[in-house]
Amino acid sequence: MVPATSALLALRSQGKPIDQGAVTAAGFAISVQAWTFKQFPLWEAIKMAAAAGASAIEMFPGQKIGGPLNDTPLDQDLSDENIATLLAHAKENKITPVNFGVTGISNKEADARKVFEFAKKMGLYGVTTESLDAIDLLEKLSQEYDIKVCFHNHPKPSPLWDPEKTWNAVKDRHANIGFCADVGHWTRSGLDALEVIKKIAPRVRSFHMKDREAIGKKDDHDQPFGTGVIDIIAILDEVRKHGFAGNVSIEYEYNWDKSLAEVAQCVGYLRAYSKFAKA
Repeated sequence: MVPATSALLALRSQGKPIDQGAVTAAGFAISVQAWTFKQFPLWEAIKMAAAAGASAIEMFPGQKIGGPLNDTPLDQDLSDENIATLLAHAKENKITPVNFGVTGISNKEADARKVFEFAKKMGLYGVTTESLDAIDLLEKLSQEYDIKVCFHNHPKPSPLWDPEKTWNAVKDRHANIGFCADVGHWTRSGLDALEVIKKIAPRVRSFHMKDREAIGKKDDHDQPFGTGVIDIIAILDEVRKHGFAGNVSIEYEYNWDKSLAEVAQCVGYLRAYSKFAKA
């Protein structure tokens, strides 16, 4: 894998920033990936993210919205009226929607454009996808809409489990193109997440942040930050050297029906880091 170089430092993302009200003193937003609360409607997930102490949320496609929108699913076809209702609910709970994914994005421009139009209406910083085959189109639209495209990794043997593949695809692209670094999935795949981050840090645009019991162990589960093997502090230190200003989304895939206290512990960990990290 090609290490970060001084040339890559010039590719720091200069696109639309996250709403500053959701950004910590360390320069990033603490969000919850709504998949964490997939057992609940998005309406409730927003309330739960707020109760955990987060300031932002990353939404995923297909989740029922709930509240006055009942079983309406969240997707790029959501009406302007329903978008306004959802944004008002998020604002009432002091939660900023920052990202959308993991979502497939078509290589057909008319279909892909719907995702970016939706993201623009929602005021999002980025969209998270694994549609690497559409990267030429996504790069074009990311510039037009000034929205980050964050390529996500699931564990081995999924197509993008190996960061080398994504790195080679994004390293020379526009600064709006980069990684959604799922450090837990790298760990499940037998990779040291910190060593991966050291090589791709200039291209990290967002995180699905996790902590795990061991490297390469597939039958363990996510656990509160700071209690596992992932060096979250060193990872955040590394990306911040390269101007990282994206969303750190807590994706807690355990204790599905009653994980709020553990998610709050993860939020507290990130807030403590943000308080003491150098600006």
